[in-house]
Amino acid sequence: VQLQASGGGLVLAGGSLRLSCADSGRTLSGYAMGWFRQSPGKEREFVAAINWSGSSTYYPDLAKGRFTISRDNAKNTVYLQMNNLKPEDTAVYYCATTSSGRMWYTRPSRYDYWGQGTLVTVSS
Repeated sequence: VQLQASGGGLVLAGGSLRLSCADSGRTLSGYAMGWFRQSPGKEREFVAAINWSGSSTYYPDLAKGRFTISRDNAKNTVYLQMNNLKPEDTAVYYCATTSSGRMWYTRPSRYDYWGQGTLVTVSS
């Protein structure tokens, strides 16, 4: 499993970004995927998760109505569309997947493989 997250960058508050996570070492289909974020001095925070088929997703309150997770198993890629970004969304965003789980999970400990992270900076 080799997850590669991309799409981060600098954006003004209220703007949008789409993050991508591709797996070059394994077929993503059949496994749950999640996005987390971490800013300096804070614990890793759950952002969104999707089940193996894409039929079920889950978001914490911080992401509801603004973030959308999706997957394209044919392209072996998972996406995180982020709209109406706020300065407090500034963080390194990580994608993660499981070794065998198909349903979504919210705890980082349920994920076995992590990408390297992509930095999102939202300026006011």
